[in-house]
Amino acid sequence: MNTATKKFLSAAMRWCIAAGFTVLLLWVLFRKVDFAEMTAIIRNGVDYQWILAAMALSVLSHMIRARRWQLQLRALGITPPYMALCCSIFGCYALNIVFPRLGDIWRCTYIAKRQKAQFTTVLGSMVSDRLADTATVLLLFLLTLLLANSAINAFLEKYPVGRGVIELLYSPWFWTVGVLLAAALWLAYRHWRDTRIVDRLRQWCAELWQGFASVATMKNRGMFLLLTILLWGCYFTQLYVAFFAFPFTTRLCTESSLGYGLIPCLVAFVLSSIAMGIPSNGGLGPWNIAIMFGLAIYGVTDAQGTTFSMLQWSGQTVMLILLGLVTIAYILLSRRSKTAHTVAARK
Repeated sequence: MNTATKKFLSAAMRWCIAAGFTVLLLWVLFRKVDFAEMTAIIRNGVDYQWILAAMALSVLSHMIRARRWQLQLRALGITPPYMALCCSIFGCYALNIVFPRLGDIWRCTYIAKRQKAQFTTVLGSMVSDRLADTATVLLLFLLTLLLANSAINAFLEKYPVGRGVIELLYSPWFWTVGVLLAAALWLAYRHWRDTRIVDRLRQWCAELWQGFASVATMKNRGMFLLLTILLWGCYFTQLYVAFFAFPFTTRLCTESSLGYGLIPCLVAFVLSSIAMGIPSNGGLGPWNIAIMFGLAIYGVTDAQGTTFSMLQWSGQTVMLILLGLVTIAYILLSRRSKTAHTVAARK
């Protein structure tokens, strides 16, 4: 079996697993839903202006992410145009709808090839970009534990997997196995450190670390932090704005005992952000279930929660498809312009 065939089968396997997760979770999402109630809500109970507002905020969030990534790349001496970075983000999320996780690889490949930079260095900057998001979700989770502890406990009780993960982290066996694996890797490295494979791996790790450490070494760390706050504030706001599109979530925003909907929105937002870690097509399935459960804690029915999540997800997906088309147009026009410039220079 040649290398190209192996790569194709590996990609196909990853896609099948993600698609399988999506189908399974959609079955879980819809199996107890009253479709007549869903249809009635869609026809008569939605103010689509708020859905459009949430879609506009999603575009803004992608542009903020592109600006934040630009700071990291500049610290590495890589200076792509801002529009190229925006389109790399647009294309990344559009591609993730079909091929989960492939979008991040594509955006790194696109920028690295466009700027003639080391792929692993660009990849390292993307890894640090994602770790910043992970740290933000963790902080938001801790905030949610303080403000809505009962809601999080209810989630862990209903979904034992979440409780199992926490118990695993406290298990001495987990850390023992981790230490043994680390020791085995260190011994293997010591034994084969002079081989060509290990030398290449060392070089790859150094390039990856260079990109990863860009946040700690760049001059605009304060701006990076500010953009991170703006980015996640934008994510939260687009979900909160969507609350006003439906009567049952608008009710949450008018009850002062629920913090004008901010606390229910925070619970749904944090649960859905964590759920995005599950591989699926554009978050379809895990994101919707997390939103549905977060709203159910505050008295929203399964049909209402499913309708909310599906319309919100659909709006974001339509926007990503449009942005994907913008990305394709930008890349084609950029290549045509570059070709014309090269021909003119030769004359």
